[in-house]
Amino acid sequence: MLPDQGNASRDADARLAETAGLAAAIGVEVAEKIAYRVRQPKPATLIGSGQIEQLAAQVRMEDAQLVVFDASLTPVQQRNLETALECKVIDRTGLILEIFGERAATAEGRLQVELAHLDYQAGRLVRSWTHLERQRGGFGFLGGPGETQIEADRRLIRDRMARLRKELDQVSRTRGLHRDRRQRAPWPVIALVGYTNAGKSTLFNRLTGADVMAENLLFATLDPTLRQIQLPGIDKAILSDTVGFVSELPTQLVAAFKATLEEVVSADLLIHVRDIAHPDTEAQRADVEQVLREIGVADTTPRFEAWNKIDLLDDEEREDALAEAARRDDVVAISAMSGEGVEELKREVAAKLTAGHRRYSVTLDAADGAGAAWLHQHGEVLGQEVDGDRASYDVRMAPRDYERFQQR
Repeated sequence: MLPDQGNASRDADARLAETAGLAAAIGVEVAEKIAYRVRQPKPATLIGSGQIEQLAAQVRMEDAQLVVFDASLTPVQQRNLETALECKVIDRTGLILEIFGERAATAEGRLQVELAHLDYQAGRLVRSWTHLERQRGGFGFLGGPGETQIEADRRLIRDRMARLRKELDQVSRTRGLHRDRRQRAPWPVIALVGYTNAGKSTLFNRLTGADVMAENLLFATLDPTLRQIQLPGIDKAILSDTVGFVSELPTQLVAAFKATLEEVVSADLLIHVRDIAHPDTEAQRADVEQVLREIGVADTTPRFEAWNKIDLLDDEEREDALAEAARRDDVVAISAMSGEGVEELKREVAAKLTAGHRRYSVTLDAADGAGAAWLHQHGEVLGQEVDGDRASYDVRMAPRDYERFQQR
């Protein structure tokens, strides 16, 4: 395992451990982890000749079949390193794509991963791979020099990518229709976002009673899951569990997973789940915000931070985290595993979602059960009084819901 030390904001050991975790996520047995400082990246091999010799000796000693570079390798660097080390070499992007390819469970997820893979592979077709330079014969009566194998492979990849994009556009349109339907029956949508393995799925299960896969594993969740939940004063809200983000998330994946991440873009509130016990928690927060910007989430979308895994902190760290969370109005310290702080999180999230709500007095026929049910479903009924055949309600709701109620 070989991380590039260009990212100074991250702890080197934590970065190395994350890369080992990514490899373990696809069943790779990690024999050795090595950190090299790369001051001046070499165009041909990224690292220097002395470092390559040292690494090659380590590969022979461990009888390693794969070396993972925690950096982005150019096609030429990848090929030269494979020649020098005499084993398979992949970079961070290739590793993450492998994980996504293994984990995608739905048809949509598989389409997205295949598109990202093809986009990545298209750049790996370099002329130095001589078997791709053989020419095929010309077509029809014209003859001519024909096209080289590399050109044919690129054309096949482009054609397949075009078909996949068309299919994903259809998926995106279908999602849009579902979203429009949800907005017409305006239940607020809450999206859980955060770094991979921060505990989003564990929190999702805790809030919804669902049994979404939640393991101590990077990228345990790939396909989005939506469930209905109740919050204080909110009869129904939609909670969405999303794919975890990671530093230097491959651009191919950001583009391919746009359809999935549209749930995040259109959410009424984002709960940013942070692993507060992780040594790189601040850097992870910055990475998540960067990905949110890349997928088009507006800075104006309300955010709330759930500082998860406080049960893993020592007494002093825990005290500091709880004190800091108490000082802020956009943070709750929780343990999704034990349930500590989760009820407070629900109250705070409900308060955020209803911050723009107003109080209204509504009078209905006492027999209008449907109207009373509507008020309970779309607002918070603070009090009610029945006087003969009239019923008066004191209700808090969003202005747009009150307008819709007036038009019913």
